[in-house]
Amino acid sequence: MARRINLNADIAEGWGAFDIGDDAALMRIITSASVACGFHAGDHTTMHRICMLAKELGVSIGAHPGFNDLWGFGRREIKMKPADLEYMTAYQIGALQAIARYAGLSVTHLKAHGALANMAANDEGYAMALARAIKVVDPSLIYVALAGSEMEKAGRKLGLRIAREGFADRQYEEDGNLASRSIPGTVFREPGKALEQALRIVEKGEVVARSGKVIKVEVDTICVHGDEPSAVEVAKTVRAGLDKAGIEVVTLPELIGSR
Repeated sequence: MARRINLNADIAEGWGAFDIGDDAALMRIITSASVACGFHAGDHTTMHRICMLAKELGVSIGAHPGFNDLWGFGRREIKMKPADLEYMTAYQIGALQAIARYAGLSVTHLKAHGALANMAANDEGYAMALARAIKVVDPSLIYVALAGSEMEKAGRKLGLRIAREGFADRQYEEDGNLASRSIPGTVFREPGKALEQALRIVEKGEVVARSGKVIKVEVDTICVHGDEPSAVEVAKTVRAGLDKAGIEVVTLPELIGSR
């Protein structure tokens, strides 16, 4: 199917003196980075370091907003009013926009993190809150959304540019949602397994769910998670496999363009 694809990772998820993942290595593999904005992880110095590296390497950057949950790394569900979520998201976009100016870069996309992404995939109110924040702060931002989710629907409803996302290193449920990390085996740490899923998604537009059922997915970007110990090897293998298959790996702005 697709002969061009974006490869993204969640980046800058350390805090203060503590690093999570090998950001420097990942940035040399991926083409777009989703940068933590200080709520679930990340801080001003980490964001600055990643923005400067992105400038050097030609990697596009996006905001990676999460719940205000440093203790739980943004993986705990938080119920809040959609309006409050909207302003919280706008706040995080603005933080990255300010830091990105030091590298002379523009923020080009938004991708929700962790529990926020999982909830917005199924909750119209949350999905619309993220979309409204984009629409107000910068309507040119690309809304990265789980393929077929409420986020994709919300983005289209508000006329935003959409990048449908698939995952190389996560198992799916039959409804197209990601299987919970609490279930053993749902995070793929074996590079070959992640590559197999990535190629199947990109070339065939399908993925094998946890139940064994084959489900259809159409994507513009493939994610490899940056916080796993296996992240760099998984990302290297996926990138090399895409290159070998003749699939051009580009930044999100190059892929989505003006559509």
